[in-house]
Amino acid sequence: MMTMMMRLNLLLSFLLTFTILSSHVLSDLILTKVDRRIDLSSQIVRTTTTLKVENAGSDIVSEILLTFPDNHVKHLAYLSATLNEGKGKAKSFSGVGLPYEVVRPKDIPSSLATYSVTLPKGLGKAESLTMDILTVFTHILQPFPEKITQADIQLLLFQESAQYLSPYPVKVQSLNVKLPEARIESYTKLENTKLQGSELKYGPYENLPPFSYLPIVIHFENNQPFAVAKELVREIEISHWGNVQITEHYNLVHGGAQSKGEFSRLDYQARPYVRGASAFRRLTAKLPPRAHSVYYRDEIGNISTSSLWGDSKKTELEIEPRYPLFGGWKTAFTIGYGLPLQDFLFGVDGKRFLNISFGSPINELVIDTLVVKVVLPEGSKDISPSVPFPVKERHETKFSHLDIAGRPVVVLEKNNAVPEHNEHFQVYYKFNRLSMLREPLMLISGFFFLFLASIVYMHADLSISKTSASYLAKIQWEEVQATIHQVHSIVSRCLTTHDKLEASLRDLSRTGDIQGCKATRKSVDSSLKELTKELKSPVTFLQSSPQAAQILPKVEEVIAKERDLQEKLMAKHSTVVDCYEKKLGGREIENRIASHQQKITALKQEVDDLMDLIDEI
Repeated sequence: MMTMMMRLNLLLSFLLTFTILSSHVLSDLILTKVDRRIDLSSQIVRTTTTLKVENAGSDIVSEILLTFPDNHVKHLAYLSATLNEGKGKAKSFSGVGLPYEVVRPKDIPSSLATYSVTLPKGLGKAESLTMDILTVFTHILQPFPEKITQADIQLLLFQESAQYLSPYPVKVQSLNVKLPEARIESYTKLENTKLQGSELKYGPYENLPPFSYLPIVIHFENNQPFAVAKELVREIEISHWGNVQITEHYNLVHGGAQSKGEFSRLDYQARPYVRGASAFRRLTAKLPPRAHSVYYRDEIGNISTSSLWGDSKKTELEIEPRYPLFGGWKTAFTIGYGLPLQDFLFGVDGKRFLNISFGSPINELVIDTLVVKVVLPEGSKDISPSVPFPVKERHETKFSHLDIAGRPVVVLEKNNAVPEHNEHFQVYYKFNRLSMLREPLMLISGFFFLFLASIVYMHADLSISKTSASYLAKIQWEEVQATIHQVHSIVSRCLTTHDKLEASLRDLSRTGDIQGCKATRKSVDSSLKELTKELKSPVTFLQSSPQAAQILPKVEEVIAKERDLQEKLMAKHSTVVDCYEKKLGGREIENRIASHQQKITALKQEVDDLMDLIDEI
């Protein structure tokens, strides 16, 4: 049903254009013979048309008009017109392409796009020439059905005219359509139609008036890779030290019939050409000869499922993504490689120029947006690119290692790019040879100053002057710290002496030796007096030092607390000895020393806290 509707639409379009057949001829040109060959073996549709043009009038003709329907011209990616002086089948497109431009003649309907091809010299009366027209279309093949499962094959629809659409009358014309497979679901059957294997022939048709149009629809099988790069960014970085580094970032999608249903890897691996006929799992990139340091990776890392081989004439990289791509599936990856500088950089008239291919090295890849960035060495000037087809141009700056002003970048952008755009282009620029010494001199200077600084550092006295205020303040603070440490040590010895006094009371309660207890007290009392004398000197120093102004109150407080503790311990000791001399009972002794013991416990805690604080300082 869908096929019939499309045929009907085309027929209506034909009827609309048929109304202008009676319009007057634009010029006296006649196409005595037209041979068209359409290649449908891939996703890119290539039409090769050979026109034999004759001037039947008396005026010299300097241009030839080519017309395309609007539904075709929006898919037109490439157009080339060359003069063919060969005979028979010995025809080639190696000649220089003729210039052309889009025009809007009044006698041609607005539903047609018209291109004017300028001839190198005028075509006189009764003169003839042979011209080869190559047109390349993308996204013109329509998947039908639009969605298929893993096990389905991919079927496509192609719409064309069996007769050549031209503003000139045609004496004889024929059409050959090359298909990828011998299997065809359906095709429009007209007079003089013949199917031989995978080639479909229409014609010959004779004596066709201007703007003849005979719609045909071909529904056929095509399982070739429909690899479409939504965006490809190629960065070409020139180093005058002998290398051209190429980095290509691909955002790839399968542009064929959308995949529906579940995917079974087991079925695919068991029968990949049956349970995945429309998918593709590898692509081939034809790199320039002597390519080196080739890598292939994505966001995860290096992809090892690739192979590289080559010789002196070519280098081929077979790319295999991490998973097979079905219709609508996407992947992103990066290819990088280096090239010898002498193969691509040349000099002429005081300028240098890069001569390298523009497009992608991957076979039969359609690129929706191609961005080529040429990174020139820092210091390059008078930059001018030369591209054999129209592109958008802008300039950027890139900063890399040891750059000061940055490296100039020429950015060229092309939409709807095909392999035919993989032509050589040039970027001309001027560069001073002395600029090459900038980075080595920067490195040498950097290491020189590093070593010089090391030598100065090793031999220079960077210590603080002994007469400076900061140095004197540091020395004074160190003396204060040493004195505080001395005070801390003396007070600690006092506390140890207190422990001896407490131990004598415990021995008294165990042995009842009053005389021994009194002897211990006498010894302790003597030791404490000596320690008190030792404290006078450091305390006097701290009182006279401005650096100790903040810590001095704590020092004096701990000394005072320690003396109070001495007094309470002496009072307790005297009370206990006196009770033993009077032979009082243990409960009576505890009652008499209870008040002393409470104050002793509190003072010990306060002294310990102050000692911890001083110890931190």
